[in-house]
Amino acid sequence: MGNKQIKNIKKKLLSDNYYILNKVTFDYMMKNGVWVNQMREVYDRGDGAGILLYNKQKKTIILTKQFRMPTYLNDNKNGMLVEVAAGMLDKDNPEACIIRETEEEVGYRLKEVKKVYEAYSSPGVMTEKMHFFIGEYTDAMKVSEGGGLDSEHEDIEVLVLPFETAVNMLNNGEIVDTRTIVLLQYAIIHKLFE
Repeated sequence: MGNKQIKNIKKKLLSDNYYILNKVTFDYMMKNGVWVNQMREVYDRGDGAGILLYNKQKKTIILTKQFRMPTYLNDNKNGMLVEVAAGMLDKDNPEACIIRETEEEVGYRLKEVKKVYEAYSSPGVMTEKMHFFIGEYTDAMKVSEGGGLDSEHEDIEVLVLPFETAVNMLNNGEIVDTRTIVLLQYAIIHKLFE
């Protein structure tokens, strides 16, 4: 940590039930040279990876649909969220993680993926860094129905959609997951299907 504008960092554990929530106090030097004491609650749930799966020949993508309690508590009427396949790194490297998650969630075994971005998810409160990938799939790569792991109580619906349908869902507000929005916009900007 090499920022000379920060000193006296202190952490107090608030919760470690599932992930780690710390109260962090620190002194921060403002632009005018004055030191102020600040406090933040910081949630550390590890880093994650997400992937946009696409089939150039069929002009389709694979997304998932599952219940997300935090969205249900914040104005998502049924709590269901359409999103890219994604997961926590769980001490894997990002590529290994997303290949594992792809097979668990949607049932396709990928041999290679392409990393396109790396970004902080919600830097005001979370330490999480997301690794964004794209990966081309074919019917021959399908090894199961997907749906997630029973041991993790996952109940994931696999959606194979025409790319244009997904873009329409993005434009009319049916897709509201940031990771999915970022990867769909990547596909649009980089003309993935042309």
